[in-house]
Amino acid sequence: MAVVMLLALAAQAACSRPIKVPIASIGLSVITAGEAVSGVYPDVLRELASRQGCNFEFSVVPRARLEVMFEASRADLLIPASRSARRDDFGLFVPMIRSRAVIISTKSDRPPLRSVRDLLERRALRVALVRGFDFGEAYQSLVAELGRQGRVELHVDAASVARMMQAGGADLTIMAPSILVGAIMGESRSAGLPDRLRYEPLEELPWGDSGAYLSRTALNDGDRAALRDLLSHAVRTGAVWKAFQRYYPAEALAGSIRPP
Repeated sequence: MAVVMLLALAAQAACSRPIKVPIASIGLSVITAGEAVSGVYPDVLRELASRQGCNFEFSVVPRARLEVMFEASRADLLIPASRSARRDDFGLFVPMIRSRAVIISTKSDRPPLRSVRDLLERRALRVALVRGFDFGEAYQSLVAELGRQGRVELHVDAASVARMMQAGGADLTIMAPSILVGAIMGESRSAGLPDRLRYEPLEELPWGDSGAYLSRTALNDGDRAALRDLLSHAVRTGAVWKAFQRYYPAEALAGSIRPP
């Protein structure tokens, strides 16, 4: 009887083997504490695992290493990830949420920034960014030009960017507000910062898709198709959006995250 039950469970399993998911802390979307992992996306994947029999093996790595591992076929899943032309070469994209990056600074009487040109012309403004973040081609072009101007300092995570802004070492950052707010909630060194933040969308940085990339090389065709169907189902049923609402306050989602 036990053998029959095991065979039945195997037949129902969506994936043929454990799925390797290296992951890095990013706001409340992914929370890491040592090797322990929680947050929006781990919750969604674990819910899929419990219902569909797909086993996800998480490993905590630095954010900058995620891309390298995915491109080298040492990761089955890259999540969360914004869609980009480079990533399309290595993986099949599954949209799960709509997001956009905006300029985030502390409130001041500085004239507003409305376009990339505005930002590039105000050379006195210092910019702190997270290494490895990618919000599309327009973002990458902007970062490259800011780098040529010598105005960018790269950090390992959003919490480090927040601390730099709090200390006055940077004037602004560019990312989804939910990422920055999620990173500093409950952090004593950034206490009071969320209430002092100013958000400025840029004309050239539109809403885009964010979700997961499924490896074209590490996964076989069957597992890749099964994972695509599972993740798409989580989107259609509202499980992804509900997970965001569980973790984030409404003001952190407004203007930066919305259902597809």
